[in-house]
Amino acid sequence: MATLNIKNLPDDLYRRLKERAKRYHRSVAQEVTYILSQAVAEPEPLSILELRGLGKEVWESIDVARHVAEERRSWD
Repeated sequence: MATLNIKNLPDDLYRRLKERAKRYHRSVAQEVTYILSQAVAEPEPLSILELRGLGKEVWESIDVARHVAEERRSWD
């Protein structure tokens, strides 16, 4: 496993990081690892078919990728 050293970390930032780690019952190193993993994680692709509420049933029988492509072509 790699090691990361951070120089010149502002005292206030370290204090807030330490408080956050305590709040979530983690060490400072675990909290930093968690924050960094969240920051670099690839977001899950969204789908219009996952809509909740009004409108979802409208898209159930439509090929969304084709619909978007057609809409984009109409812009030209």
